[in-house]
Amino acid sequence: QVQVVESGGGLVQTGGSLRLSCTASGRTFSNYVMGWFRQAPGKEREFVARIYTTPSYSDSVKGRFTLSRQNAKNTVYLQMNSLKPEDTAIYYCAVKYRGEPEYDYWGQGTQVTVSS
Repeated sequence: QVQVVESGGGLVQTGGSLRLSCTASGRTFSNYVMGWFRQAPGKEREFVARIYTTPSYSDSVKGRFTLSRQNAKNTVYLQMNSLKPEDTAIYYCAVKYRGEPEYDYWGQGTQVTVSS
């Protein structure tokens, strides 16, 4: 029932920045936990960051990435700075309701490529 759309991926050099956006449909956006995950070729999907009232980050991106939300626009933003080749992956936005254990709705993904 919730449609999730990511955008903002692209090709950048090491040390560059990108801002990813994610918009989720629905009248209860403020009640969504919004998460970001990524998957590189040949690797399993990994957690990147999530936000409800406050953001949380994986150790690999802490201090470089910043997650924020604008509820009036049904949108979250993932600001990625000091990008490294290891950040290259398809980035997925996901949605779950507060109190539920699993993310139920996923976007199509957006490619981030960091050249060395």
